[in-house]
Amino acid sequence: MGVTQNKGKSAEEFAKHYLQRQGLTLVDQNYRCKYGEIDLIMRDAKTTVFVEVRYRQSEHFGSGAETVDSRKQRKLLASASHYLQNNLKAAKQPCRFDVISLTANAGAEYAVHWIPNAIQS
Repeated sequence: MGVTQNKGKSAEEFAKHYLQRQGLTLVDQNYRCKYGEIDLIMRDAKTTVFVEVRYRQSEHFGSGAETVDSRKQRKLLASASHYLQNNLKAAKQPCRFDVISLTANAGAEYAVHWIPNAIQS
């Protein structure tokens, strides 16, 4: 695994623990299907939350959230649809799409920007 992949996995782990401290529960991590990958699938009360984690070394060229373009959104929606078709209990509950953008920060591990309902289906 390269340095960039290590940083991405580290950021994903940080995001998972951050969201757990906010009261969400982990359901699945790195869910893969033919349409793409969902970084984190969490539960917030009765809501299934599909989370895209984005890490940036700096925001010099924009935030991580800004990199979730329409192509990535389509892949996330298709992957979530696949997940829900294969998890009927989750399919009966409300769902939302969040983005958590992490930026390297000299004073702390990451600067966190959590955007609930970032993607509208």
